[in-house]
Amino acid sequence: MTRLFPDEFLLGAATSAYQIEGAVDADGRGESIWDRFSAQAGNVIDGLDGKLACDHYRRWPEDIKLMSWLGLHAYRFSVAWPRILPEGRGRVNERGLDFYERLVDGLLAANIVPFVTLYHWDLPQALQNAGGWPARDTASAFADYADVVSRRLGDRVDHWITHNEPWCTAMHGHVNGEHAPGQRDWLQGLYAAHHTLLSHGWAVNVIRANAPAADVGITLNLTHCEPASDSAEDRNACRAMDGTYNRWFLDPLYGFGYPSDVVADHVVRGALKDGELPFLKPGDLSVISTRTDFIGINYYTRDTVYAGEGGAPKSVPPPGKVTDIGWEVYAPGMSDLLIRVRDEYGPARIYVTENGAAYHTAPGPDGRVRDIDRQRYLEAHLAATLDARAAGVPVAGYFVWSLLDNYEWAKGYTQRFGIVWVDFETQERVLKDSAHWYREAIATGALPSVPA
Repeated sequence: MTRLFPDEFLLGAATSAYQIEGAVDADGRGESIWDRFSAQAGNVIDGLDGKLACDHYRRWPEDIKLMSWLGLHAYRFSVAWPRILPEGRGRVNERGLDFYERLVDGLLAANIVPFVTLYHWDLPQALQNAGGWPARDTASAFADYADVVSRRLGDRVDHWITHNEPWCTAMHGHVNGEHAPGQRDWLQGLYAAHHTLLSHGWAVNVIRANAPAADVGITLNLTHCEPASDSAEDRNACRAMDGTYNRWFLDPLYGFGYPSDVVADHVVRGALKDGELPFLKPGDLSVISTRTDFIGINYYTRDTVYAGEGGAPKSVPPPGKVTDIGWEVYAPGMSDLLIRVRDEYGPARIYVTENGAAYHTAPGPDGRVRDIDRQRYLEAHLAATLDARAAGVPVAGYFVWSLLDNYEWAKGYTQRFGIVWVDFETQERVLKDSAHWYREAIATGALPSVPA
């Protein structure tokens, strides 16, 4: 049976600034926490950084030509805060704004809808020096930054995303130390999570003031959690993981406040005392739950959860096929997650803002990249997205992660998510078979089949 995409369903691709732009010293850009973090030995698996990445800052016209060849309806990219406000706030770097203005104008000329993400983890180092996301003043600085960017681009950009994956900002950056700034403190992570959400709420109102007709939302990375068994211990561990990963962010965004059971979990682990939330001030929850026009959901895999030592939630090693980064390929989790978000939170619209797979498949002797596993992954997850849409979920679009092979944070250049191969030494771009497959999907408005 041929699977057709609904009318007006957007098919796009996504990237982020630090992962592709390079040019970290160009045109007045300030230092980011990822510049500092990646320069410290042991933080990145291959010891490399994003100084060059995909050189998109200089090669963006070439990359827009690739997007045009693909037929992309939309392109999601992030703005580098340090390019706009090198000190985090105050002095505006006009050359940074000029770059994104050129990029947006180039996309519009190619009939590609720009989706702008304001924050994809590259906090100006100057703000980190002043306390970073655990400091409430950073939320205020973010609102100022949102004002500067939306004033310049608000007449042309109709889709704005405040934050990408605040869970990663808080947990990877401040609890397990895997991402910049590399802290390991549960309470600092909770402060960071709260101030990220607070800054989102303030920014929504700022963007609406500057671009009244625009749609504004936020992107969360959500996981589909399942207990490893029906035991009470595993079910409770699954509840706890779902609470920390999903509900701690979804609940306050949709007006339910912070979930009491997860607050209790944080008391048990010693992060909070007596159930008090020291970072919460009067009015904060109202700001965080400011109405949004959509939610973006990033989905890659599921977590099958069991109770570890002391009942702590742990993930079972993936039982099925995995991608090269070690994540299980489990497409039903996509539709289950989308339906759940619709049922429990009722967003007006949902975009799948990231979905994709890491496979190392390189060009063969003939130069062709035969990444059949990625095609199968994308086919299955797009089909699951259409299943959710058929079940009444208001899914309005899908963005493959990623347009280009890029700098994959603490994994350096060891993981390739792109549908376009990038030779990081020569910067040559090679369209993978998955890019040809995606082009066919967009051109025909139907899901092409992939050989089993």
